[in-house]
Amino acid sequence: MAMSFDPFSELDRLTGDLLQFRPGARFMPVDLYRERDQYVLSADLPGVDPGSVDVDVDGQLLTIRATRTATAQDNAKWLAQERQHGAYLRQFSLGDGVDSSRISANYANGVLSVVIPVSEKAKPRKIQIETGAPAEATSITA
Repeated sequence: MAMSFDPFSELDRLTGDLLQFRPGARFMPVDLYRERDQYVLSADLPGVDPGSVDVDVDGQLLTIRATRTATAQDNAKWLAQERQHGAYLRQFSLGDGVDSSRISANYANGVLSVVIPVSEKAKPRKIQIETGAPAEATSITA
């Protein structure tokens, strides 16, 4: 198999190698969008054991944790080892407009989906317009 040398891909590989060994949690890419009366967060966690995925809410802070263990290969001579392993962590600050008691999560095909419902008080609503004589304003005296 013939391979050509690409200096930019080699630079990307070296940079990735340096970042891979940094202490702390790994980066977890996510997509977040609003669909009708809910927010949907999708996090890429390929190769992560579903039992290691943890989603919790503490007040207004949503935390996602996961761990991907390294593949143990006895007597293997590695030619490439680019798949990161270790702890993954992301935290999101939730606003007052979500119903944190109804958050749900599902993990399938390496993607964690978290559904965050919008609270009733944050949903848009129509204001009824009254007709007839205007209501009298009350005056406040000091």
